[in-house]
Amino acid sequence: MRKIKNYIKIFSLLSLLMVGACESTELDLTQDPNALKPDEASTDFFINAIQEEFGRLIASLEVEASETVRILNMDGRNYRNAFAPTRFDEEWEQAYQMILNDIRTMTPLSEEAGEVYHIGMAQVIEAYTLMTLVDLFGDVPYSEALQGRDNLNPTVDPGANVYAAAETLLTDAITNFKVDEDDVLTVPSQDLFYQGDWENWIKAANSLLLKVYITTRLVDDAADTKFNEIIAAGDYITSNDEDFEFPWATSFNNPDARHPEYVDAYTPGGTNTYMSNWLMDYMQNGKVGNASGTFEAADPRMKYYFYRQSSTVPQDNPNLINCVAETAPPHYTTAGTVFCSLAEGYWGRDHGDDDGIPPDGQLRTAYGVYPVGGKFDDNSFDVIASITLGAGGGGITPIMLASWVDIMRAEMALLDNQNTVARNLLQSGVSKSFEKVRNFGSRDATADMTTAPDDALDAAYVTELGELFDAASDGEKMDLLGSEYFVALFGNGIDAFNFYRRTGRPSTLQPNLEPVPGDFFRSFFYPPVFVERNNSQGQKDGITTQVFWDTGVELLAN
Repeated sequence: MRKIKNYIKIFSLLSLLMVGACESTELDLTQDPNALKPDEASTDFFINAIQEEFGRLIASLEVEASETVRILNMDGRNYRNAFAPTRFDEEWEQAYQMILNDIRTMTPLSEEAGEVYHIGMAQVIEAYTLMTLVDLFGDVPYSEALQGRDNLNPTVDPGANVYAAAETLLTDAITNFKVDEDDVLTVPSQDLFYQGDWENWIKAANSLLLKVYITTRLVDDAADTKFNEIIAAGDYITSNDEDFEFPWATSFNNPDARHPEYVDAYTPGGTNTYMSNWLMDYMQNGKVGNASGTFEAADPRMKYYFYRQSSTVPQDNPNLINCVAETAPPHYTTAGTVFCSLAEGYWGRDHGDDDGIPPDGQLRTAYGVYPVGGKFDDNSFDVIASITLGAGGGGITPIMLASWVDIMRAEMALLDNQNTVARNLLQSGVSKSFEKVRNFGSRDATADMTTAPDDALDAAYVTELGELFDAASDGEKMDLLGSEYFVALFGNGIDAFNFYRRTGRPSTLQPNLEPVPGDFFRSFFYPPVFVERNNSQGQKDGITTQVFWDTGVELLAN
């Protein structure tokens, strides 16, 4: 089922006036005479709007990325047609007409005022936005974009050049954050990410540089060295209290500041989305490969990730679940993957299931308390019929977490045949993920937390993870690392989409329900708001156009 996205903006009135200056979908970012002029606007209003725009953009783009790699459910049985290009129209406009244009407008004002922290925050946000655009679309406009009437038809820049610009932005941001606060006349009035802790901003920027280097390691011989130099310096995200994440609130009365996925999932009619059968099956049954075995117990994070509205999934009612009257397709049987349904009420859908929508909105499994601020699964099996249940949407959109950094380090170590180091880092990353996720339980004040899995299960899972990793073959080690990475990435699957294209792992992902769904995504089609209104750019021939760094795996499993 295609996600129903909530694009309600939570800008201040002044931000709305400023954004009104850039409503042209041709990237004609000229000044609206009815809007505030740049020299009349406060840089604080700009940086506030930029942060909010950025959080909403990533919360949206991560959905498409997560659906490709089974972290979320995708309903397209033919990959080429799984995501209509128009699905990216508003996200493209958010990136260019809002975030990047606001940064371009704010930066000269902040430079004149010596507001280096404003500039540094904007540089980090711009860098991540640029990397994400390249990761999803490939070559994108940058050097010729945002010029208004001087260039209404900007051409695309090579993705490698845009990534290089992002790397420069991050290093420049670190320089700006290192300026002593006593030497800065004005600091941002609102820092949604770190509340004015500039040391943590430095760690976030360095951690995003790690992301640059691990993503480009196949096309940059120096990437490994640059990655290890940051690790040796130690100034990167290492603990959960340093995590780079966008916070959502619980207010829903204009503006709606709740997590967008909570808005879709917690409605009077129940949830509007299906959870991924692959992800729930992996977390419930723990199959990590034919040779390396399975986990003995379910992942303790399940009750935080997923909220069950029903204690069972009916096996005798095709009017609610069509596939219960069907047998597993041969390619599912061969792969040994889950088909149709899981035990204990985990009610989702298979990858590529495009069946119609039955009246099951108040039966399906929904998002839980992590990360969207939903309801903790305390076995109450209440029907979602409220827009305030659980944590009321007060969740997060993760951007870069300590757990992810450890797993990125584990990937690099595994590639260098440092298996013990890789194992220890993978265990460390999963342990940090457990700690972070468990802390979300307190956000649901109505939950019966006595039903939470015992804390001792976390340590047992991590110990067993190490044993399975040691027993696995080289390929299965990367399968296991990738599977655990995908679980930890719940809430932002952009890096999972990158990992899959970079490594071809996990090889144990559930196949598409269609036996021959066509080639897997190497990048997405450009949005019509770009190609149909730009004389310099045509649409891609298909979804097999590879991003510049995507050179490692020729064919990806479907």
